[in-house]
Amino acid sequence: MTAAAELHANRPVQHLADRSPSITGAEIVAELVPPPQFERASFESYRPDGDYPSQAGAVERLREFAGVWRAQQRPGGFFSRNRKPKTELPGIYLDGGFGVGKTHLLAALWHAAPGTKYFGTFIEYTALVGALGYADTVRQLSGAKLICIDEFELDDPGDTMMMTRLLGELIATGTRVAATSNTPPNSLGEGRFAAVDFLREIQAMSSNFETLRIDGLDYRRRDTSGQAVAVETAQLDTMVATLDARGSHVTIDDFGSLITHLSTVHPSKYIKIISDVDVIALSNVFLLTDQTDALRLVAFIDRVYDAEIPIIASGLPLHEVFAEDMLGGGYRKKYLRSLSRMIALTTGELPPHGD
Repeated sequence: MTAAAELHANRPVQHLADRSPSITGAEIVAELVPPPQFERASFESYRPDGDYPSQAGAVERLREFAGVWRAQQRPGGFFSRNRKPKTELPGIYLDGGFGVGKTHLLAALWHAAPGTKYFGTFIEYTALVGALGYADTVRQLSGAKLICIDEFELDDPGDTMMMTRLLGELIATGTRVAATSNTPPNSLGEGRFAAVDFLREIQAMSSNFETLRIDGLDYRRRDTSGQAVAVETAQLDTMVATLDARGSHVTIDDFGSLITHLSTVHPSKYIKIISDVDVIALSNVFLLTDQTDALRLVAFIDRVYDAEIPIIASGLPLHEVFAEDMLGGGYRKKYLRSLSRMIALTTGELPPHGD
């Protein structure tokens, strides 16, 4: 960044790389709600693709799944002495390629649930166990009507076993669970279905889950074929100065410095790094060749996208940031999703329809 941009504002320009937040169990619990773009997600606002009947079918099945709660709340209704409840598995797994609306439907189900409920990514739940300990996490989540787990990670056997045990204890107390998952490593293809992998990895719990398959094309396919916007360094400085003068809370970071800093912060804390930020500026973006660095960027972009924070960047366009061998490897699905999100974040075209 040039000295001119650093000195322009009345207050010093902020850098994400200077932030090393801590996070408590209570703060993680408070964040266990759908991201802002899904705060009004509903079954009615989901727009099924007519070419793929399974999308409309998924909406109908999830309405039925949520109908159990409505019946429970109806005096003398579903659970009256004269009627037996329909047999219903306590878990439902939304299986589909990325961009077919799984997260939207998961959030819609969360909104339909009464009482205490939680919505978070797999990383957030494992971070909660890290912050509170296993026993206290069970106590914290016990009594919830619904636990939603978005992007259930299948590539860490230890965390998967821990989460399976946790869900087993919660289901035993009456909690219902809904989940989506990421395609595991070495499973190529962004449209690949992952139900077999999911049920295998949670084998001790698999009999509790109904698989709901959702076919379709990625609604962001128009974005993945597009390009992220990159600006010249001088233009970046001018844009930062202008936004700052208007009162926007802008951060500016050298791309390499940010990537290095992300390695020192647990992904569960990324949401606090970007707290209260209106615009993120990145200078000197370059090609990532280290997969660990690339996956950290993916996790970071997920949080930025959830928070709907625009990005302006100089250097290599962000849609070119992942090396070709990464795009052809086992994490292809994650990288493609991240590319489409970075294109949307740099072009101001945040899609209205979830993963």
